[in-house]
Amino acid sequence: MNCATALIVDDEPDIRELLEITLARMDIVTHAAANISEGKHLLAEQAFDLCLTDMRLPDGDGIDLIKYIQQHHPNTPVAMITAHGNMEAAITALKAGAYDFVSKPVNLNNLRNLVDTALRLSQTKPTTKKQLKLLGSSSVMATTRATINKLARSQAPVYISGESGTGKELAARMIHDHGARCDAAFVAVNCGAIPSELMESEFFGHKKGSFTGAHIDNPGLFQSANGGTLFLDEVADLPLAMQVKLLRAIQEKAIRPVGASEEIPVNVRILSATHKNLAELVQNGHFRQDLFYRINVIELAMPSLRDRRGDIPELATHLLTRLADAHEVTAPDIRDEAIRALQSYHFPGNVRELENILERAMTLCDGNSIDAHDLNLPKTDISDTAPNLDSQLDCTEKASILKALEQTGHNKTQAAKILGISFNALRYRLRKLEIN
Repeated sequence: MNCATALIVDDEPDIRELLEITLARMDIVTHAAANISEGKHLLAEQAFDLCLTDMRLPDGDGIDLIKYIQQHHPNTPVAMITAHGNMEAAITALKAGAYDFVSKPVNLNNLRNLVDTALRLSQTKPTTKKQLKLLGSSSVMATTRATINKLARSQAPVYISGESGTGKELAARMIHDHGARCDAAFVAVNCGAIPSELMESEFFGHKKGSFTGAHIDNPGLFQSANGGTLFLDEVADLPLAMQVKLLRAIQEKAIRPVGASEEIPVNVRILSATHKNLAELVQNGHFRQDLFYRINVIELAMPSLRDRRGDIPELATHLLTRLADAHEVTAPDIRDEAIRALQSYHFPGNVRELENILERAMTLCDGNSIDAHDLNLPKTDISDTAPNLDSQLDCTEKASILKALEQTGHNKTQAAKILGISFNALRYRLRKLEIN
């Protein structure tokens, strides 16, 4: 059995020795270099499964070595060793392409987690889970998919921006599924759906008896996602007090459950998203700048449907097939004039709105084909439509849920199956839309 190999680049002999001993106990063969020149020489001689490099080296900056490895040895993940508390240096390294970072003095538990996850990258096999896809043949979607594949090979926090309905959660799930954490949990949370008084308990967990109603221990979202990915949807809705606690948890890689006396180390990758302008909220004082820079190490901008109208025929065919399968009926054809009408529409709700329009058209169309008039596209101008988009989508979603509940005699499990969503997703939507 071949052992994994790691390259250690650090000019401090005691740090090199500590890293070599720790990795040796993990059955990893190490090779050490005291500067960038020696590191490049070793890289030329053999391939490595991992590289650990200090930030400041006698003959240059560790960032330069990261960029060199990215260019000449792209399959070798690089982790940066930074000074304690120097988050600016850590973020610079991540932006340059570092896989992750570890601070001095080196926390051995964090180091082992980092190494384990990095080594899984080269050992990751195609997942047996159903592969999620971002459909579309446009150049902007090809670029988006390529970016997602690249982000999957990193542990850098990713901020996914874009309008409502562009597929931000789907992108987050793809980053998780294509990365080294694919076999661990992907935990998604809508930050705007948690009451402020319950946020700390929901995120960090609580001990039994820590407050009224705490009848059992609750692990919380961070512990539930331990080893995997935590996706913070609508992160802009976090209250400022919670933003402070979240920032500490991300920086220290540890949490303290409500009522606990000690912190618990956690190993999660943070992905976040919102349809709001987060930079503008920072300027207005509604979102902490330090948290913004911590979660927005790399930004993934999801394109609107208006920016890829050529993808609409492919999307429409796929969505109609999926809707038909969910209702166990034959998918209708969609006529060319209907496609042209869709391509002329401004789609403030993007792909989510397209799906709602097609589902309505399936119900209203005569026979087994959809004409342009079956789409019933809004005639209002985009400036009038955009502010009311969320309420329009909520009304459509509420009607669909109520119809499914009526069909099943208010059996939520069966209603979720009809709607093609999970039971937990239905429970979230019932709370969000205030359906009793």
